[in-house]
Amino acid sequence: MKIIDVFILIPPRALLLDIAGPAEVFRIANNEQNEVLFNLHYAGPKNMVASSVGLVIGNIEPLPEKLAQSSTIIISGNTNKPFNKNAQNTKDDAAHETSIIEWLKTNIKKDTQLVSICSGALLAAKAGLLDNVECTTHYAEIEQLRQIAPTAKVYDNRLFVEDDKILTSAGVTAGIDLSLYMVAKETSHDVAIKVARNMVVYMRRGGGDPQISPWLDGRNHIHPAIHRAQDMIIKNPANNWDIDTVAKIAMTSSRNLSRIFKEHTGMSVNEYINNIRVALAREFIASSQIDMESVAQKCGFSSTRHFRRVWNSFYNFPPVKFRQNQAIIS
Repeated sequence: MKIIDVFILIPPRALLLDIAGPAEVFRIANNEQNEVLFNLHYAGPKNMVASSVGLVIGNIEPLPEKLAQSSTIIISGNTNKPFNKNAQNTKDDAAHETSIIEWLKTNIKKDTQLVSICSGALLAAKAGLLDNVECTTHYAEIEQLRQIAPTAKVYDNRLFVEDDKILTSAGVTAGIDLSLYMVAKETSHDVAIKVARNMVVYMRRGGGDPQISPWLDGRNHIHPAIHRAQDMIIKNPANNWDIDTVAKIAMTSSRNLSRIFKEHTGMSVNEYINNIRVALAREFIASSQIDMESVAQKCGFSSTRHFRRVWNSFYNFPPVKFRQNQAIIS
């Protein structure tokens, strides 16, 4: 089993959802599969911190002296104002933030995965870690981030931005979107979808692509019968699926499945199957040099001609052109 140590850094006046949201994503992901263990730690200069909603966070570990190569560091966001309106930000809070910044400067190397949630990007920027990096943050902190890191390419209106080993996200719930994306990368789309469904949240692709990922398209519903069918299709897109087989998995009649599938996903069962097969074909084409006949076979198309016909219903360029474009990008 691959073990990934995930250290969530706790600043003063920490936004509780910035911590709890990603932590729940990783916790549920651990329960959904046995390939990767996300080993959660909560670390900071102080062992106890008052959160944004007044709840005290305790048992915070010291900032680690040494990081394993596979470690992921997540910097939680925080609020400018204490929960108690009459309270004042103290010198202790400033020293707390400075300690985190200095630790980041010393310990974050090029091979360390660094993640910021919401205004956590400001601490990363103050540590010089976002210089010449594509990034984002909460919309209210965008201009401040640009001032702190003038060489960074700061994006507006993004859920999250990935630049090599550095991932930054927008405000609050975007931390959940980013964590789901991280789970999908480390495990599979199927596991991430199950986590999102368990949390009853929409799973959005985010990043630099404003469109929903084909693997996630049609999954923003809570109908158990349709989810059962979709889970099996995603696990084996190349299977010879027909409406009767899918209906048995969904535990409903073929006629009812056709009706509810369209109602809840916006597409027919066959359209969904083709959507998933084309998404798989894209991955084969982008990541390998296997010929189109093999791609068609691995993805469940009856022939290369069938594959090209379905592909053309999604894209206005041929698969070969897509491979050429991917080679140029990489």
